[in-house]
Amino acid sequence: MNITRVSECLRKYVELTGKKFIFIIDEWDVVIREAKNDNTTQTAYLNLLREWFKNGNFTVDVVTAAYMTGILPIKKDDSQSAISDFKEYPILNPRMFAEYTGFTDAEVRSLCEQKGMDYSEAKRWYDGYSFNNGQSIYNPFSVMMSIKNGEFGSYWKQTSAAENLITYINFELNNTNSDLQTKILKLIAGEHLEVDVSEFKNDFYSFDSDDEVLTLLIHLGYLAYDNTTKRARIPKEEVRLEFNKLLKNKKHTKFTDLIINSEKLLADTLAGDGEAVAEAIRKIRETNYAPTHYNNEQSLRYTIKFAYIVCIDSYMKVEELPSGKGYADVVYIPKSSTALPALVIELKWEETAEAVIDQIKSKRYHSVLEDYFGEIVLVGINYNSKTNEHSCTIEKITK
Repeated sequence: MNITRVSECLRKYVELTGKKFIFIIDEWDVVIREAKNDNTTQTAYLNLLREWFKNGNFTVDVVTAAYMTGILPIKKDDSQSAISDFKEYPILNPRMFAEYTGFTDAEVRSLCEQKGMDYSEAKRWYDGYSFNNGQSIYNPFSVMMSIKNGEFGSYWKQTSAAENLITYINFELNNTNSDLQTKILKLIAGEHLEVDVSEFKNDFYSFDSDDEVLTLLIHLGYLAYDNTTKRARIPKEEVRLEFNKLLKNKKHTKFTDLIINSEKLLADTLAGDGEAVAEAIRKIRETNYAPTHYNNEQSLRYTIKFAYIVCIDSYMKVEELPSGKGYADVVYIPKSSTALPALVIELKWEETAEAVIDQIKSKRYHSVLEDYFGEIVLVGINYNSKTNEHSCTIEKITK
């Protein structure tokens, strides 16, 4: 008997030995990813998987169990999974397997202690994912590389998930109402965005909405997703660096315009030009980036972060907790590689800019600056809802 097909060989083996197969397929989706423009290859591959795992004649007789891993869930045909018999535990909701999707906090702490490395730095670089139980999950590959090399840094580009971010940000959607780049800017500024993950087709090319692109970025690890709030965010330092690179890319008109305006705002702030700062904050609220209504502390904070988005390269941003109506401030601590002053920026409504400055000073310049010595620029911004105008007072101190 001349057997030429793999399936026939497997069936014949079972007939001769009486032993069925356990299939283990790592990175099952590599064909979907690598042959994303080759429909013929993808169709042949999916048909093979159907033949093995969704075939009443073959599956029952030959397959005892199958275990597949990959970045993507099983590919959908229309609205149905191409192989519907699998139980899926995607990164959107891994359920009882959440702690196995990466290193846990206890594991990273133990590794750092063994190797004499700074646990807090490991947390800053690689922590950022969490699931319904609230447990921190770290990027396992980057943790291993940092421990092996004895230094922290971004190892993101070496991972299998490190697809070209710019490719997806520039993807031409079938939906002409797409505003993906604005949403990316909001994420870079620190906002948590609501994402509908239900329509994702589990591939790298069938995008009809912004949410589908954002869902792919969640599966790739570029975004962390909270299944309870249905919101996504940029998870950690090494991934944040990949997003920050987008701001320097001259191909993005929106990104470029925002950076130019933000650079001028920072320069005016450092020069003590309160009128120019107030005008810049007003303009940022007239764009799609920041909330147009100051309806809570978070919207105030987002406005500051959008306006000063250029600071992401040179500063470490620390956000204070809200306390009372309209209280929202952001502290920017300069990185050691710069000679810039620290910034304490607070935006309130129904006050005066001078009063905002006094309140900043009454808090003793914030606990986060206790160990900082040098120039501090205090920026008090007030919004008058009756006149729809902003005012700003800037004061410089040395600590």
